[in-house]
Amino acid sequence: MPYPTDRERDRPWVMRTYAGHSSAAASNELYRRNLAKGQTGLSVAFDLPTQTGYDPDHPLAKGEVGKVGVPISHIGDMRRLFTGIPLAEANTSMTINAPAMWLLALYVTVAQEQADAEGRDRDEVLAKLTGTTQNDIIKEYLSRGTYIFPPAPSLRLITDVIAWTVHHIPKWNPINICSYHLQEAGATPTQEVAYALSAAIAVLDAVRDSGQVEPTDMAKVVGRISFFVNAGVRFVEEMCKMRAFTRLWDEITRERYGVEDPKARRLRYGVQVNSLGLTEAQPENNVQRIVLEMLGVALSRDARARAIQLPAWNEALGLPRPWDQQWALRMQQVLAYETDLLEYEDIFAGSHVIESKVDEIVAGARAEIEQVQDLGGAVAAVESGYMKSQLVASLAEYRRDVETGGRVIVGVNKFDTTEPSPLQAEGAKAIETVDPAVEKQAVAALEEWRQQRDQAAVDAALARLREVAKTSENLFDATLACAAAGVTTGEWAGALREEFGEYRAPTGVSAAAMSGDAAELSRVRDRVRATGEELGEKLRILVGKPGLDGHSNGAEQVAVRARDVGFEVIYQGIRLTPEQIVAAAVQEGVHVVGLSVLSGSHLEVVPQVVDGLRAAGAGDIPVIVGGIIPPEDARLLTERGIARVFTPKDYELTEIMDEIVSVVRERHELPQD
Repeated sequence: MPYPTDRERDRPWVMRTYAGHSSAAASNELYRRNLAKGQTGLSVAFDLPTQTGYDPDHPLAKGEVGKVGVPISHIGDMRRLFTGIPLAEANTSMTINAPAMWLLALYVTVAQEQADAEGRDRDEVLAKLTGTTQNDIIKEYLSRGTYIFPPAPSLRLITDVIAWTVHHIPKWNPINICSYHLQEAGATPTQEVAYALSAAIAVLDAVRDSGQVEPTDMAKVVGRISFFVNAGVRFVEEMCKMRAFTRLWDEITRERYGVEDPKARRLRYGVQVNSLGLTEAQPENNVQRIVLEMLGVALSRDARARAIQLPAWNEALGLPRPWDQQWALRMQQVLAYETDLLEYEDIFAGSHVIESKVDEIVAGARAEIEQVQDLGGAVAAVESGYMKSQLVASLAEYRRDVETGGRVIVGVNKFDTTEPSPLQAEGAKAIETVDPAVEKQAVAALEEWRQQRDQAAVDAALARLREVAKTSENLFDATLACAAAGVTTGEWAGALREEFGEYRAPTGVSAAAMSGDAAELSRVRDRVRATGEELGEKLRILVGKPGLDGHSNGAEQVAVRARDVGFEVIYQGIRLTPEQIVAAAVQEGVHVVGLSVLSGSHLEVVPQVVDGLRAAGAGDIPVIVGGIIPPEDARLLTERGIARVFTPKDYELTEIMDEIVSVVRERHELPQD
């Protein structure tokens, strides 16, 4: 990364693009192209099976392999991912949480192999590794859903990673406290700051109390904690949020952990601007949204991001192409190198308007942090469902504002007339698609890997991992041994599943308040009640999340609105197999099944539900689906028997409920009223 020699000019931030798909080989080619275009850091997107600790041949992985990231099943895949990329010179961010220890162990092992190949000292190379593992499991329970284990063992894994990295790879950021997904789940700026800092307190308390780090080394721990935040389009408010974040982090680390070095207390954060805020309608408008969101974390030198990655304009349509990612990178480069932004001290210092807003966010966040601490801390606030219910309620309020026009989204609920977009002239080819053969190839390659490795070494490494998991010993060295032996991602996670168990987080749906236009709600509620009376029973809807997609915000809002209009709602959370959804639909005697899929696996998992219902003698139950679904895929789903397909352009939840009632009436041959 270039550092200017002019001390008066701020250095540019690390420029990344969140990327990875299909295979380690394809992703490696993408990374090397992006680095050649001037990208100064890598941001690895892993596919959902990798993120949730499954191998490509696991039943839950079907349809998910290589879709939203790169599949990494073992050390061979990690070697291939970084072929030709010297890790001692790279700055790599890895978006991985529950299996963060495992992926970091694979990365460290590849770095050691590179050192051996070059005849360099291993410790010297490890000391130069720079980058980040996201590793924030608390927000996974609240928003993104790629957790595996219960909170206590998850916190142990995080603690062990932090302790090991402080002693062995001192420049690495072992955790990225991530408020990004909290905003996507509905967090206000105050909630985003408060819940992220509450998570940081839980982690730092756990490290301090573990006995693995000397009290005198807590400053080193604090100095390696980084944050990953969301930047929305209200860029003045977002900038104030980051100034509030900075002030509170300095206060907490000084007063709670006794860190005296101001440099160690500095808030170090990276940014992905708001991907879920991008629109399917008039997607060209997303370009200016992305730029404005970037300004919120770049304008203020005293609270400027040190790493930024931008989504592509068409991510609401599907997987972006390399050209789209290049455009996002060029946005950063124009701001950093063509403008005079980096030449000035903080341009907001002394602004009474900015300081007033910062004070407001600080006060609100401080009060919310105290509330979480009174509940027993962030882990207890997850287990009780408090934080989740607060986020679901906030998102419901946001959606109400969008639906009533109180919050304008250009091209969606206002100014929606448009000319045909030349950016979409190619139709479905305007996005990247993953060849369905990728999954078969991954499964075949995995089987070949298992045949070639030393199974005795694998068994011994896994036995050692299980043994250590039963103690309080740090798990990282045992994990490193698994990586070197050729253990797979699913085997590592499976061994710990046996010892730690699995977890299902509270959904927060039951505590959310009613929202939406009162008159329209009343009209649809009357239709729901009348239809139920005609059928002789209350209308029931099952809202399901098939596959490994953990982005549950949309499903939760659908469940809340369905309840508001009078449906009896069955919602069991994320990560369900099609078989489980079918069984629940039959057992509950539902009148309609609503599926939510955002990972791109809709063509695989949705038809499985339809086929399963038919096989169970319940083929008369209509199935609807919502998600990021290209028009051609929507047509294919309709041909497979899906009653309705909803995409992000369908933002009026009450209208969707009305349409669902119509679907039920159609299926039961009732007249439309």
